[in-house]
Amino acid sequence: MVCMMLDGALRPVKDRYLGPVVSGPVGRLHPTLLSALSLLPAVGAGIAASQQLALVAVVLWLLSRLADGLDGAVARDRGTASDLGGFVDIVFDTIGYAAIPLGVAAGIDSRAGWIVTAVLLATFYVNAVSWTYIAAVLEKRGSAGGVTSVVMPRGLVEGTETIVFFTLALAVPSIAVWVFGVMAAAVTVTVLERLWWSRSVLR
Repeated sequence: MVCMMLDGALRPVKDRYLGPVVSGPVGRLHPTLLSALSLLPAVGAGIAASQQLALVAVVLWLLSRLADGLDGAVARDRGTASDLGGFVDIVFDTIGYAAIPLGVAAGIDSRAGWIVTAVLLATFYVNAVSWTYIAAVLEKRGSAGGVTSVVMPRGLVEGTETIVFFTLALAVPSIAVWVFGVMAAAVTVTVLERLWWSRSVLR
């Protein structure tokens, strides 16, 4: 079975703390608007990182993750969760996940920085293929989707781990090469986990 990391353990904590926010004025916003509000500061964080504005980049990145946590919570609370909303959320997250390492690499602007960023984004690409294919097969087989719009196979690196890695790289660009290197290795492990798991399940 694929290793389950922090997302599953922290989801009840997130839901508990976001509950009062969802029940307030934020809960009247359309979930897709919240998804857009998660994308804009994520891209802004990448731009800030490229200009070596570390504090601004971190603040924008964390704001984007807050909005990303709210869109699904608001949709479920209002009973408006949809496949379209889930699709928009994933696409916007993916854009943000590309903007951050590219922005950090532009700010560092070193050969090592660009190489490790290219490797990291390559692991993201392979990881996206691995989880989306498994998700499609599990959906075809009628597996339960849980709280997300599609069946999300678990892995070593998920949303929470991505927030931690990217926050470190944005806050301390001088160690970003090492942070991205460790993250690329961890994403690779995630892909290998799924390949191993698929040997006995996807027949």
